[in-house]
Amino acid sequence: MGEGGFRVLAIDPGSTSTKIGVYQDGHCLLERNIRHDEAQLRALTPENGDMLPQKGMRKALILEALREAGISPTTLHAVAGRASRLPPMPSGTYLANGDMLADTPSPLLHPAQLGAVLALEIGGEQGIPGFFVDPTVVDEMSEEAHFTGIPGLRRTCIFHALNQKAVARRYAAGRGKRYEDCRLIVAHLGGGISVGAHRCGRVVDVTSPSNGEGPACPTRSGDVPAVPLIRMCFDGNHTERELIGLFSGSGGMLAHLGTSDLRECERRMDEGDRAAARFFCGMAYQIAKAIGAMAAALGGPPEAILLTGGMARSEPLVNRLQEQVGFLAPVLCYPGEDELLALAQGALRVLRGEERAIPYQSGKGE
Repeated sequence: MGEGGFRVLAIDPGSTSTKIGVYQDGHCLLERNIRHDEAQLRALTPENGDMLPQKGMRKALILEALREAGISPTTLHAVAGRASRLPPMPSGTYLANGDMLADTPSPLLHPAQLGAVLALEIGGEQGIPGFFVDPTVVDEMSEEAHFTGIPGLRRTCIFHALNQKAVARRYAAGRGKRYEDCRLIVAHLGGGISVGAHRCGRVVDVTSPSNGEGPACPTRSGDVPAVPLIRMCFDGNHTERELIGLFSGSGGMLAHLGTSDLRECERRMDEGDRAAARFFCGMAYQIAKAIGAMAAALGGPPEAILLTGGMARSEPLVNRLQEQVGFLAPVLCYPGEDELLALAQGALRVLRGEERAIPYQSGKGE
């Protein structure tokens, strides 16, 4: 099959919907966000929160969407799905297999991993490979980057690897370079914020928002002083669930302002709301500080600082960051996140022979 003839189905499951896309040589033939009935989701989800029983329902709706669009599964050459919550692994396009199923958490509490499971099942039925690409657990950090001052406590690496890597590759391609030859800082600015140092094709350090690291953001607290936090843990006024929630869904802008929408924060700021201005300025300051820290992790100035994610659409935020970190390198924007395309591109690199697929091995990535 010559270049331009490969067709890939990409699958990105969310909590209440499943996004799918069909791409031919990187060109989108179909993109759809399949909304799921909340009552049906509840009926399929046991008390322990396991999302794996939703697989059959989501798969049937994916195949129905393909039929409605006149795309037969027999015309596909690969299926690529999102993955999450597997053991740490290097970056790459992985071949989904039985080992991956064995390492899939039970109960499965994060919907992203359903993408890889569905890719394996749909691909297997068609006799084509099922892939997952740059999961959130990509870990290419050095031992020094994992280090903490408490013996037995290491920094772990969970971040927006798929989008960060895709944006870095897009930057490199636009300049006729290989990603592996670039030194970049990539800041994913979304509901969670991760800031990564990309050196020679590897993310040598990154803030992990799921672990409470990095800047405050719309739904996460980010870095906070440890000793006062420990006191909160034992003051009798907060449950473990409440405190973890501040780092994983109920902190940040939501805790300060009662909204997680940056547009609403900016609207209030424009109307003179001092609390909104205080949060906006504090978040921007922390993002800039994290970018500066990643310059140190790179060992010198990057050739570019790339801003991506939904908040990269905010002109006030982008302008503030350009003012604070523009002295390090040019600041470029790639707003939003196109994870479906990133999944398809990973599969296409393998199908074209540009990259080797990595067979997933239980407990490790390679």
